[in-house]
Amino acid sequence: MEGDLESNYAYYCLHKFHWPPSRFLSMDREEQAFIAAAIDIKNKDDEEKVKEIERQGK
Repeated sequence: MEGDLESNYAYYCLHKFHWPPSRFLSMDREEQAFIAAAIDIKNKDDEEKVKEIERQGK
């Protein structure tokens, strides 16, 4: 992701969870860190699934 990480996570929350950015940005740092880590894990898992599907298609 490019730009400010906090803004990128707020953007992700807007599109995936339908949260206004203020909901994420108003969380305390520990809660934001948990949400960010969960998003990172989800994205990594999704990338691995795509790679696996691509390998099976070859």
